[in-house]
Amino acid sequence: MTVPAGAASLVAVRVAYAAVFALNVTCALQFAFDPAGYVAAYQLEGPGAEAAVRGMGVAFLMWNATYPLFVARPSSHAALGAVVLVQQLIGCVGEAAILLSLPATGCEVLAASIVRFVVFDAAGLAAMGATFAWHRATCRRAGARPTGRP
Repeated sequence: MTVPAGAASLVAVRVAYAAVFALNVTCALQFAFDPAGYVAAYQLEGPGAEAAVRGMGVAFLMWNATYPLFVARPSSHAALGAVVLVQQLIGCVGEAAILLSLPATGCEVLAASIVRFVVFDAAGLAAMGATFAWHRATCRRAGARPTGRP
């Protein structure tokens, strides 16, 4: 039995976005509820260190508010899928710019932490972008807007 391209692309786009969402929210919750475990990775210290990491966690949660609706109905909420891709691209570019602004020595731990984010965000952007493009092309070829149900 062959799976129709529309159903396959719908599942693929949902899986890609849901996987990135799940990992982002996991990271956000860890930062928000266990900031002490992450302050060293960002070479932070002092009374504001945990607050800064918690703030990153809150920002990650805000960034991910658009994912669930898109995952639930990708065909009906294509604009949200595109917004997520732009957010991901902004994250990649911004993280890379921060990384490039660090001095060559003395920030190795921080640089390694930022590299992990750049790699994850770039991989997420590639996966979500590819499945988003596939699903949109499949919808256009079908000539109809699928209901969002597999």
